Amino acid sequence: MSKKSLITAVALIGVGIVFGVVLMTSFGGNAIENLFAGGTELGAASPPAPASAAVKALNDQFVAVSNAVTQSVVSISVKMDRKSPATLPNDLRRFFNPDGGDGEDAPFGQPGEANGSGVVISVDGYVVTNNHVVEDAKDGGITVTTSDQKEHKARLVGRDPLTDLAVLKIDGSFLPAHFAQRAEIHIGEWVVAVGNPLGLKSTVTAGIVSAMGRGIGIVGTDDRSFERNRYAVENFIQTDAAINPGNSGGGLFNLNGSLVGINTAIASSTGMNAGYGFAIPIDMVRSVALDLMDDGKIQRGYIGVEITSVDETSAKSVGLANVSGVNVNRVVKGGAAEASGIEVGDVILDVDGSKVKTLNDLQNEIVLRRAGDKVNLKIWRDGREITKPVILKSTDGDRNVASTDIKAGEATTKALDEPMNFKGLGFTASPLSDDQTSMFGIKQGVYISKVDRGGPVAQRGLRSNTVILKADGKEVNSPSQLQRILATKKAGDGVLFVVKEPDGTKQAISVLVPES
Repeated sequence: MSKKSLITAVALIGVGIVFGVVLMTSFGGNAIENLFAGGTELGAASPPAPASAAVKALNDQFVAVSNAVTQSVVSISVKMDRKSPATLPNDLRRFFNPDGGDGEDAPFGQPGEANGSGVVISVDGYVVTNNHVVEDAKDGGITVTTSDQKEHKARLVGRDPLTDLAVLKIDGSFLPAHFAQRAEIHIGEWVVAVGNPLGLKSTVTAGIVSAMGRGIGIVGTDDRSFERNRYAVENFIQTDAAINPGNSGGGLFNLNGSLVGINTAIASSTGMNAGYGFAIPIDMVRSVALDLMDDGKIQRGYIGVEITSVDETSAKSVGLANVSGVNVNRVVKGGAAEASGIEVGDVILDVDGSKVKTLNDLQNEIVLRRAGDKVNLKIWRDGREITKPVILKSTDGDRNVASTDIKAGEATTKALDEPMNFKGLGFTASPLSDDQTSMFGIKQGVYISKVDRGGPVAQRGLRSNTVILKADGKEVNSPSQLQRILATKKAGDGVLFVVKEPDGTKQAISVLVPES
């Protein structure tokens, strides 16, 4: 290349560089794009309403909560003996998802599949869901899919139709939900509903707590006849967070990521979200789940009354200053209320110091307790307040109780040959059957049919399916005799039990008598 040609090339390169700098300066970073696009720039240069720091923080919290809680929510697939429940009356529907739709026209008696949701509540794989999700499941027909998309065959631990709750068990180690406190749940606070609606996995919707203490007449309903069990318990949290078929059994969480309830039903004329959803509150979930995890059964206590909420008319008729409380319209013969002197016309104002404004409040307080538990009811009668201690009974009478307080665990029973619940110590003792005396090779003792998880005797090593032979050095022949031995002790005294195991071994277990 000649010297003249080289100078010309360098000059051209220099001109190109200068032209490029001028172009970029004039048209900005998108100069080339604009040049070929005819100079049209898409979108505004900046957002029209930049979020404040507070709004950004709230948005970030929703993101954090959503990422965290979806890990504890599972999908549940159920193979059923029938296809779906009938449509519930009054536009109230449970919302699980048979065959990917609401299945209203599916006839009874036909097998099918349904999808629902659940929440992991323990590290070792206990899952809570709705009873109506699993009540028609075939043996071995429940599959749980966790957030990592792994499938697990689930075992049905137990279910409670009267609260519409059930507990499943899957094998493995999992991240459980954190439980909120019922007292910390407030109307108007933000919540997120998490589940698997319409076959869409891990769906999060947001809303607020719209109301508390709702009773909507859906739990305990026989879908075939719409007949409702009078012992059914409802005290729902109402929310406007969008929930749809497939959400049943999913979680309602607050902005701390704590579980406040289990989603159960919607009010809708179409079966889809209409802004009214209902969740079982966390205190009821905790109580029922622990009971089912213990032995698969519910040991629920009842007062034995038929009730209605106080309204303005009834308040005036009995001289109440406030429209608050529960009217006792009927006392069940042979029930706990009759034994404690509760009368028709009484008004129940509180339970153990907790105010009772409506019948749902009373139901919620009692559902947290078991047969044999003692409660103090504040009663309005004849223009004044009185207090009545009531020892709850079961509906079938198998734990009917006397009104005598027993210091050592408040053991209670109706007759000498019935089981006794030593609730302070945390176990139930039953008379020995012929089979048990033969199995254990003994002539006397009491059979330990139930030990409360985490109770005082459980912590000292007492287990169910064992026999107490001696207490405090004395042979034990019946639950009532064990009661009398413990009644001689005061709180803080030690008692030594001699216990026989099914394999024939004996062990000594010492416990402290609890406060009465």
